[in-house]
Amino acid sequence: MRRLASLLFCLFLAMPAFAEQVQRLGDIQVHYSVYNSSFLQPKIAQAVGVVRSKNQGVINIVPLDANGKPVDAIVSGSAKNLLSQEIPLTFKRVAEEGAVYHLAQFTIDSRDTLTFSITVKAGKEAPQSFEFTQEVFPDE
Repeated sequence: MRRLASLLFCLFLAMPAFAEQVQRLGDIQVHYSVYNSSFLQPKIAQAVGVVRSKNQGVINIVPLDANGKPVDAIVSGSAKNLLSQEIPLTFKRVAEEGAVYHLAQFTIDSRDTLTFSITVKAGKEAPQSFEFTQEVFPDE
């Protein structure tokens, strides 16, 4: 289990290669990244319940406090393509030795630009939202 946590932590640190970004929402920082599920190693994907596929994307949301510690939060959201078709996102909370992140999968039928709308509710604070745009495409 410790090895899995280390691998996931390394994957999170490597996320800049997958356009990892940060959004500040009040007192928390929300790190987010979008990538193709086939980028994950099979054992890691299986351990966190992600289906590896050339046509499956993953969005990873990591809420942290000012000290970089995980924040207990509820994450929800959706994505819209260029035709304004909405894709609901169902996030799954994954906790590993000192790391907490929220993963959701979505289908990638073809190259597209998606606008993600994410809402984070941390503790007793009011829910806060942000949006970002990301180009996605099936892995070849």
